[in-house]
Amino acid sequence: MAEEQYSQIKDRDIGTEMRDSFMDYAMSIIVSRALPDVRDGLKPVHRRILFAMSELGMSPDKPHKKSARIVGEVIGKYHPHGDSAVYESMVRMAQDFSMRYMLVDGHGNFGSVDGDMAAAMRYTEARLSKVAMELLRDLNKETVDFIPNYDGEEKEPAVLPARFPNLLVNGVTGIAVGMATNIPPHNLGEVIDGVQALIANPDITPLELIDFVKGPDFPTAGIVMGLSGIRQAYLTGRGTVTMRARATIEENGNKARIIVYELPYQVNKARLVEKIAELVREKKIDGITDLRDESDRTGMRVVIELRRDVNPSVVLNNLYKQTQMQSNFGINMLALVNGEPKTLNLREVLYHYLQHQIEVIRRRTEYDLKKAEARAHILEGYRIALDHLDEVIALIRGSQTAEIAREGLINRFDLSHEQAQAILDMRLQRLTGLERDKIEAEYTELLQKIAEFKAILADEQLVLAIISTELNELRDRFGDERRTEITASDEEILDEDLIPREDVIISITHSGYIKRLPVTTYRSQKRGGKGVVGMDTKDNDFVEHLFVSNTHHYLLFFTNKGKVYKLKAYEIPDLSRTARGTPIINLIQIEQGETINAVIPVQDFDPNHYLFFATRQGVVKKTPLDDYINIRKVGLIAISLREDDDLIGVKLTDGQQEIVMGTAEGMSIRFSENDVRSMGRSATGVKGIQLDESDAVIDMDIVMNDNDVLIVTSKGYGKRTPMSEYRIQNRGGKGIKTLNVTDKNGPIVSLKVVVNDEDLMIMTASGTLIRTSMEGISTMGRNTQGVKLINTRDEDTVATVTRIARSEEVNDDLEEGEATEFDASQPSDSQENE
Repeated sequence: MAEEQYSQIKDRDIGTEMRDSFMDYAMSIIVSRALPDVRDGLKPVHRRILFAMSELGMSPDKPHKKSARIVGEVIGKYHPHGDSAVYESMVRMAQDFSMRYMLVDGHGNFGSVDGDMAAAMRYTEARLSKVAMELLRDLNKETVDFIPNYDGEEKEPAVLPARFPNLLVNGVTGIAVGMATNIPPHNLGEVIDGVQALIANPDITPLELIDFVKGPDFPTAGIVMGLSGIRQAYLTGRGTVTMRARATIEENGNKARIIVYELPYQVNKARLVEKIAELVREKKIDGITDLRDESDRTGMRVVIELRRDVNPSVVLNNLYKQTQMQSNFGINMLALVNGEPKTLNLREVLYHYLQHQIEVIRRRTEYDLKKAEARAHILEGYRIALDHLDEVIALIRGSQTAEIAREGLINRFDLSHEQAQAILDMRLQRLTGLERDKIEAEYTELLQKIAEFKAILADEQLVLAIISTELNELRDRFGDERRTEITASDEEILDEDLIPREDVIISITHSGYIKRLPVTTYRSQKRGGKGVVGMDTKDNDFVEHLFVSNTHHYLLFFTNKGKVYKLKAYEIPDLSRTARGTPIINLIQIEQGETINAVIPVQDFDPNHYLFFATRQGVVKKTPLDDYINIRKVGLIAISLREDDDLIGVKLTDGQQEIVMGTAEGMSIRFSENDVRSMGRSATGVKGIQLDESDAVIDMDIVMNDNDVLIVTSKGYGKRTPMSEYRIQNRGGKGIKTLNVTDKNGPIVSLKVVVNDEDLMIMTASGTLIRTSMEGISTMGRNTQGVKLINTRDEDTVATVTRIARSEEVNDDLEEGEATEFDASQPSDSQENE
C-alpha cells in the first residue's frame, strides 16, 4: 500500500512548478475575467449579466425586476464568483456618469458622481436598456458559438453578436496579471462613421480614420486638451489625453466667481470639492472666499466665490494645476483577439469588429436560409396534398394508425417524413380555398427569400452593404451629439505643422522618378538661352511633368489608365536640383504599365468644384471634386476609358468655364464647360473634338478671357496667340487651325493659356531646363509656325512645358545672350548656389 502511495509522487523543480502554475493562473485571469473581447467589447462578467437578463426576459418593454434575482441567476448559472463583484459590475452598466450608452436600465439608487454607493441589491431593480438589446440581437439565430458553463449543465455565448462597436462606444477598464486595458468611451455616431469609412475603403489608415472618430466622448462631457495624445493612441494603441473640467467666470457686482459645470471622466465631485477646500485652508490657492456645491437633478454646478482683488483666470489655472479639475486619461487599447491579448490601433479595433459582423451576418443568413428551406419543404408537401386532396383523404381514412398513414403518404407521393407528418398534422381549415391561396403566396415569398439569402452568402459586398445599412439605422436610433469638446492645446504642434508652407516645384520623369524643389531654385532667363541642368536623368529618360504646388496641398496623380492616387506635397522627398529623384512607386502603388499623365494640386475637396478630363481620342468628362475624397493606397478609378484610349489631361474647374483643346497636327477647339454634363466618377464621358485618323489630342487648358494661347512644338518653337482668335464652338466639332505644323517646327507638344506676369519653364527629353519670361515670347496669329523658344541639341526634343508664377527672387536683369553661361555640361560654382 505504501509503495503505491509513493509511486504517485513525482520529482519536480519548485521554481518550474511555481512559474508554470502562476502562468496558468495569469492566463486564466486575462482570458476569463479581466480583459474584453475585441468583438463585443465586454468582459465575461458583463457578457454573462446581459445574457442572464435576456434569458430572464428582462427586455425594455417588461417591468423591472429585483437586482438580487439577476445576480443570483448570474452566479448560479454562469459566473462562479462573489455576488458583490457581479452586482458592482451591473451597477456600473446602469450609471449615466460611467457608461456613455447605458446597457442596464436601473430603478432605484445606483450611486452618484459624488462616490455614493448603490443601494443593496435587494432594494434596486433593473432591466435591459434598448441599446443593450442591439448587443444581443440575433443571438437566437446561431450567430455566435455557445460554450458550456462552469458546471457543464448550461450553455452561454462565447461572444455576443454586438450590432454596434461596443469596445469603443462604451470603453472598458480592466487590470489583469502583468497587463491592463483602459479604453475611453466614444460617440456612437462617430464610431459608426469610422466603420463605414473602413467598409468604403479597406486600405484606410488609422490617421485617416481620425477624420471620422474625432476622439473620446466621455459621459461626463468636459474638455479634452490637445490632439497629439488622441493621435498617438489611435496610431499605436497607447496614448495619454488631458481632460479638463468645463468652467466659466461670472461677474457678480465687483466680485467674480468660477462656476464648474462639467468634470473630467471618473472624477469624484465630492472629493474634488474637499480637495479645493483643503488647498484653501493650506493657503496653496489664494483668493477663494466661499465654495459650495449647488448641483441638483438639472445638472452639475459647483460655485467658487472669489475676492475682489484676485484675477479669476489665475485662480482657475491654479485649480487646473493642483486639482482633478484637470487630469489625464491613459489610453491602452488592449483587448482579446482570438483569445490572445493584443494592443490595437484604431483601424485594427474597427477591422476586427467588422470581421465579426461579417461572420454574424453570414451565420444569421445561413440560419434564415435553413429555416426558409425547411418551411418551403413543408409547403411543397402541402401543395402536393392539396393537388391530390381526395386521394390523400382516402388514404388517411383507410389507415388504421398514424404510422401506417404516414408511410402510405411517403410511398404514394414520394414525400419526406417531415412532409408526411406535416400533412397529418394539418388542420381541416387549411383545405379552404382562401387557405390554399395563403399557402401558395407563402411558398412564392419563401422562394424569393431563399434566392436573396443565397445571393448574400455568395457575395461579400452584399454582406457589407447589410452591415452598412444596419449601422446607419442604429446611428439614427441611438446616435446623439458629441458631449466632450476637443480643443487644440497651446503647447501642441502636429508633425504637419512643423513643415513650412511654401511653394515648391514638383517634377516627374517618364520612367517614374519624382522630387520637389523650392520654386526659387531656377532664375529667369531670356528666351533662346541654353538653361541649367534641372535633373540628372537616366539614359532615354526625360521629365514629363513639372508643376508648382504648396507643401500642404494634396496632389492627385492621374494615370494613363484612368486611375487616381493621392499624396500630400510634403510627402515627396526634397532633393537637390541635379538629383534624379525618388521612384514614384515607392510613394504610390501604381501598377505595371501605368504612367502619370496629369497631377492636380488641391487645397481641399470642395463639392462646388469639378475635375475636367480629356483623353487622347478626344473624349471629355467632368466630375465633382468631392467624389475623390476617399482614395485608397492602391488607387481609384477616375474615368472609365474606351479601348486603345489614354487619359492625357485633367483640370480643376468651377463648372462654368470654357475649355480649349489642341491636337498634335495643329487643330484646336474651344467650347463651354456647360456643354458637358456632370457625371459619376467611373463614367466614360462624351466626345470633345472630332479627330482625323492620324491625329490625337495632346493637351487642354481652361480659357481665361483676355489671355493668350501658348503653343510649343517638339523642336522648341512656340508662339502666343490672342484668345480672341479662338471662337467658341459646339463640343464635338473638328475645330480650327491653331498652328502651321511643318518639319521645321515639329508636331505640337503643349497648349497652355498664359498671361504676361508668368514665367515659362521648358524642359527637354535630355533634362535641360530653361525658365523665361512670358513677355519675351512673340504674339502671332493662329496659322503661323512660331519662333525658337529653346535651342534643342541634335535629336533632343521638348518634353514638358509648364507655367510658373513670378517669384520675387527671379532675376530679370539678364541681357539677351547672357544665359549662354549656363552650360549644362560645365556648371559653375555660382550656378550650384542659385
